[in-house]
Amino acid sequence: MSRVNSKGFTLIELMLAMTFIAILLVAVAMTTIQVSNIYNKGITLREVNQAGRTLSDELQRNIASSEPFDATPKVDASPATATSKYVVRNEGGRLCLGSYSYVWNYGKTLVGPEGGIFNKYTDGSPVSFAKVADANSSLCADPTLAINRDDATEMLSSGDRDLVVHTFTVAQTTTDTALGQALYAVSFTIGTNDREQLTTGDTSCKPPSEGVGDEDYCSVNQFDLVARAGDSAQGGE
Repeated sequence: MSRVNSKGFTLIELMLAMTFIAILLVAVAMTTIQVSNIYNKGITLREVNQAGRTLSDELQRNIASSEPFDATPKVDASPATATSKYVVRNEGGRLCLGSYSYVWNYGKTLVGPEGGIFNKYTDGSPVSFAKVADANSSLCADPTLAINRDDATEMLSSGDRDLVVHTFTVAQTTTDTALGQALYAVSFTIGTNDREQLTTGDTSCKPPSEGVGDEDYCSVNQFDLVARAGDSAQGGE
């Protein structure tokens, strides 16, 4: 009777091999998740920055092609601010530049109760940030007017992150009556609108340590520009 010698892995060797494979799979999974998070964060930042640059260029170009205007914050219809082309509300605002007007609701307004929405289309739906054909600046003369959707173009409707305006301010800095020009400082913040991820005032995203959600889908950025109204060299919208 002959004895057949067989060779194979011992139980310990199999366990070590399985442990190594499991560690390798976990490492691959963690790397994939990390790369995905970095990618999502990059996409979010890119959309915010791209939207901010587009909006900055749009505002600078149209302010340059407009005549100097009264930027006194118009919080009501009192005579002191009746000529203002800059309407200010807690829920949003309006800026009328002659050929076009810009109207917006803040992000906090868009997720609030229906009654709190300031700027609405004629069908009752809310405005995000829209450029409206408004040659007579009627939207600032009468802030109660609804916006005709056919005359409006939403400026923040593209992308996957549902971007909104969080703050928007306009201030006149200097005036040159001899040249018929004036300088205006415009500052605004735009970003994502997940309320749980935003800090008080909607100025930034909460740190990951607070564990309130997926911070890779949160981004807020501030944009500042100075534009000169009455600058015919830059006009021509």
